Amino acid sequence: MTSSEHSAQTSTGFTDFPVTFRPTRTRLVLQAGGAVTFAVLTLIAVLLPAGGAVPWGPVERAAIVLSALLVWALLALLSRPHAVAGPDGLTVVNLTTKRHLEWAQIVRVNLRTGDSWVSLDLDDGTPMPVMGIQPGLERQRALRDARTLRSLVQRYGTGPTDR
Repeated sequence: MTSSEHSAQTSTGFTDFPVTFRPTRTRLVLQAGGAVTFAVLTLIAVLLPAGGAVPWGPVERAAIVLSALLVWALLALLSRPHAVAGPDGLTVVNLTTKRHLEWAQIVRVNLRTGDSWVSLDLDDGTPMPVMGIQPGLERQRALRDARTLRSLVQRYGTGPTDR
């Protein structure tokens, strides 16, 4: 059995590692929005008139398509956040950063009313956002995921038990 096939029993039920936390609906909306934006702007670039008072040449058309691609890339970046729990800890992938934490480094899992995403209190006294668990479009799922992550921290962490 490899480490990715390791099983964990949490208070919220049986879980197989790895456990991935990702805002699926938000990701779907962002990716679909990027694809639609790219398709529409590319279609506009193709259909722009070549003659007339303001002619649209290949450079202008390419600029529109590249702008559309840039918008899609930005939306893809916004859909990147996720967290992956494994037997050896939690890997948090936010917009531009990726960090692996051992279970013992996580002191507390927080998701308060009005929070945009889960926040971890780490053993060095710093907070760390986990943008992969966000209540935006999926509040109940975010609450369930936060509880699952809290259970995993309690089970595998060696820090204080007063979470």
